[in-house]
Amino acid sequence: MTTEAKGLKDEPRILMIGTGDTKADELLFMRERIEAVGGRAVMMDVSVLGDPPYVPDHDRHAVAAAAGTTIEAIAASGDENTAMTLMAKGAANLARSLHERCAIDGMIALGGTMGTDLALDVALALPLGVPKFVVSTIAYSHLVPPERIAGDLMMILWAGGLYGLNGACKAVLSQACGAVVGAAKAAVVPPADRPVIGMSSLGKSCLAYMVTLKPELERRGYEVVVFHTTGMGGRALEAIAAQRGFAAVFDLSLQELANHHAGSVVSSGADRLENAGRAGIPQIVAPGAVDMVDFPTWQPVPPRFAERPYHAHNRLLASVTSDGPTRREIARAIGAKLAGATAPTAFILPAGGIQQWDQQGEPLHEPDALTAFVDEMRAAVPGSVEMHEVAGHINDPAFAAKALEIFDRWVAEGIVAPGVRKGEAAA
Repeated sequence: MTTEAKGLKDEPRILMIGTGDTKADELLFMRERIEAVGGRAVMMDVSVLGDPPYVPDHDRHAVAAAAGTTIEAIAASGDENTAMTLMAKGAANLARSLHERCAIDGMIALGGTMGTDLALDVALALPLGVPKFVVSTIAYSHLVPPERIAGDLMMILWAGGLYGLNGACKAVLSQACGAVVGAAKAAVVPPADRPVIGMSSLGKSCLAYMVTLKPELERRGYEVVVFHTTGMGGRALEAIAAQRGFAAVFDLSLQELANHHAGSVVSSGADRLENAGRAGIPQIVAPGAVDMVDFPTWQPVPPRFAERPYHAHNRLLASVTSDGPTRREIARAIGAKLAGATAPTAFILPAGGIQQWDQQGEPLHEPDALTAFVDEMRAAVPGSVEMHEVAGHINDPAFAAKALEIFDRWVAEGIVAPGVRKGEAAA
């Protein structure tokens, strides 16, 4: 069977990014490994002070030009942070242009903190589905804020890579090269045959609405992508929304917003609940699970939550509930973010509860704190947003029915593009 019959891409072109003036040995080894496993390296040099001992496909002058400046101006810009930020801008712009011209099929970057800083911008410039791999001395570190991480970014620790090639370094670099080539060969580009709906949820047991909404929206001719709001799920939703990748968003689980408000590392970044509105995407919003704050189980309970109801989901993730005053703060934060939306936005407030375990008889049932949140939320929703209140719980059928009622009206009014059912051609 041919590779074409298998759906595999022959000789994928991998954009390889690094500072060739200081890491030529590593980069040339990576080029050799990429070509050994059936890829083709497209080398981009992001050096500032010198040229590499090889001829890159895109040299540092081209990178600087893509940032709207010259390499001489970047070198004289003042300090290494300013210089590398400008090179990051150029590298991201150039990578985006190469992808739009169908000149690359994936990217891999190599670096310490400086190179990783640049590589994160490049990865964010490429859409979901383009393989992205960063070999970094700070892979998976808390130095990397969630808003800098592309939703499908892959990382590996550059073990033994501080200075020169060695056995450990070669083992890591060869794995990374094989991984990105394999990903580029096997990658399936997201189809554009139906409008895409982005939806947030926190698991089926905590928030059950997706069980109803997903098949109903698919029946209407939409593809539905559900994001698990445990930090990076919300980050992926925000990143795709920022690139205008959705026809509409059902952002019904805002638990990551509460995490960020509380200073938890289980965060999607400061811009959670902002990108769809900023990009002009219609959105239906609800406060699912926003009464809980997550933090690592392996860390002590934050002092401010020491007396709150606590639940360890597993050895990685634990939760506590917020008290009434904190829930009022969160309600106001939600309202402020909704006020920035530039497209039709509807907010559904389920007054009977916002996650499975806050109901009567459940361990997180706190009616006074829920009442405080509901009262504050009624006042916090700005006048520019449609306000809909349902008396029941977020997991009740009436909640999902209200969301579909709003959505169907928006489709009828032309606010949301119509779906494409089987047998129909995409517009």
